Amino acid sequence: MALFKIQIALPDRPGSLGAVASAIGFAGGDIRSLVVLRSEEGRGIDDITVAVPGSDPTDLLEVLNSIGGVEVLTVTPVQ
Repeated sequence: MALFKIQIALPDRPGSLGAVASAIGFAGGDIRSLVVLRSEEGRGIDDITVAVPGSDPTDLLEVLNSIGGVEVLTVTPVQ
């Protein structure tokens, strides 16, 4: 598995983070850490470190981007 730090913006409302966590599991990912950075203008900004099968996070990113209101801001490999 490969590790990636993914920064996301999501709606700042109940259930949004749960939907993201479920999507990560659906894509075969494993959350290793999560940091809530801030909330601004009705959106939360979070850093999530995720282990994904193989070495390519493309499937995970597509699943995350398909969630209404969720935007992947950055993706950084973790060494």
